[in-house]
Amino acid sequence: MAKKVVTAVKLQIPAGQANPSPPVGPALGQHGVNIMEFCKAFNARTQGQEGMIIPALITIYSDRSFTFVTKTPPASILLKKAAKIVKGSGEPNRNKVGKVTRDQVREIAQIKLKDLNAVDIDAAIRTVEGTARSMGLEVE
Repeated sequence: MAKKVVTAVKLQIPAGQANPSPPVGPALGQHGVNIMEFCKAFNARTQGQEGMIIPALITIYSDRSFTFVTKTPPASILLKKAAKIVKGSGEPNRNKVGKVTRDQVREIAQIKLKDLNAVDIDAAIRTVEGTARSMGLEVE
């Protein structure tokens, strides 16, 4: 018999650095999940991606067990890394904070393709370009 799903929790955690402190501890603790077990599993799975923020979708079952799926880093994080900037613009329509090339955008779109709802690579590129523009980056 299949386990009954109690809830699903979405978290964004630095790769390889999950620990029981907020936001992980309170989000999972309120559902009775073994927090250290999740932290060890997440850190093992994301070991090679240090420095990136990794979204995780955690499904919690009625017997307090869990499964989780890691996603690709957010496009904004990848764009900031490509443009070598600390943060996006507060007024993206007026203040441009950096530039990214079409090749960099294509590379990011290929990484993000499996998590985007885009049909092909061209649609994914347009999605990533839109994110870049909303951050105050110029696409060349």
